[in-house]
Amino acid sequence: MSDTINERDASAGSDAATREDELARQEAIKRIEHKRRYWIGTALSTGGMLILAAIWAITEYHNAGGWPTQGFSQSSGIRDVWNIWIIYPAMAWAFLTVVGGLIAYLRKPISESQIRREIERQGRS
Repeated sequence: MSDTINERDASAGSDAATREDELARQEAIKRIEHKRRYWIGTALSTGGMLILAAIWAITEYHNAGGWPTQGFSQSSGIRDVWNIWIIYPAMAWAFLTVVGGLIAYLRKPISESQIRREIERQGRS
């Protein structure tokens, strides 16, 4: 009879280990997919930012009558002076790219201990 109990315990333990392995595998797949989405999004948004910068350069070249020999300013229509509005979308793009990278690479999966603490906390309230 003790052999039967030990076999059940062993099979239950291997089932639990298999479930844990499967959960760890699924979590790893999610993290890999999240990192891939980050890099694909970064590549696409970089392409969009480059297109926007090219459009900006072409329009400013035509608006200012040539290259910015007199520098940059916040106003338009001054000869040889380009409007520098491109820095605002570029700063927003850089900020969002950094935040997305931090989320993709620094966010850790939720641990069992965190889940247990939250369940206990909810049980007390």
